[in-house]
Amino acid sequence: MQSIIGYMKESPKTIVGRQLSKLMEAHPNLGTQQKLADKTGIGQTTIGRIRRGEVNATADNLKTIANAFGVPVSFLYDEPENLLYPGGIQKFHGDLDENVIDGPDIRGKLPLISWVQAGEWSEIVDNFAPGDAEDWIPCPFNHGPNAFILRVVGESMFDPTGPKSYADGEYIAVDPSKDPVNKSMVVVRLDHEDRATFKQLLIEEDGTMMLKAINPNWPKRIFPMPPNSRISGVVIGKWVAE
Repeated sequence: MQSIIGYMKESPKTIVGRQLSKLMEAHPNLGTQQKLADKTGIGQTTIGRIRRGEVNATADNLKTIANAFGVPVSFLYDEPENLLYPGGIQKFHGDLDENVIDGPDIRGKLPLISWVQAGEWSEIVDNFAPGDAEDWIPCPFNHGPNAFILRVVGESMFDPTGPKSYADGEYIAVDPSKDPVNKSMVVVRLDHEDRATFKQLLIEEDGTMMLKAINPNWPKRIFPMPPNSRISGVVIGKWVAE
């Protein structure tokens, strides 16, 4: 075992590189730089340089990498012998297997959350635990590290005659890292409400943001987005469970 004194003399980028290599070895589905690049959106060259300890990774890249493996960012700076993370410690310490319970296999999946959780997502995402989700579902769309899934409720976004329609019970994938633009489908927490809502965003020439229910029969289809409301994410796709 490496001494604490020797460990502390290592540079942060060396420690991060070693920890990243440990993670990749322990998770074969992300065991190559290309696989990790595809998962995170970080360039393969950048991942290689981080892994070799050639550069200091940015805070955003560290968070993205940690999220991809389902570990806290602190993992990338901690000494391996002191680490606990879901389903991972036995990869490094076979003699401790009897004291460790594997966490759920959630790699490559997104959490199905409630509309209340969606409204609070920016506050809870960093401390979101696997058991906090209703389910973990494979997502068929490219997405950022903090994306999530919602089950559509109600008929305000149902328009079978239009180019887009979202029926009650269908699943939508929502990505907070995607920038909303005019006519984006967005999940929004309205001011003074405890849950999010799903609407189309309309941005007028003066920058005023309006929200629209695409159901042509919905009462009060278009209304201004209240000043203290916030967009939780942009819808990146939908599907129907069979």
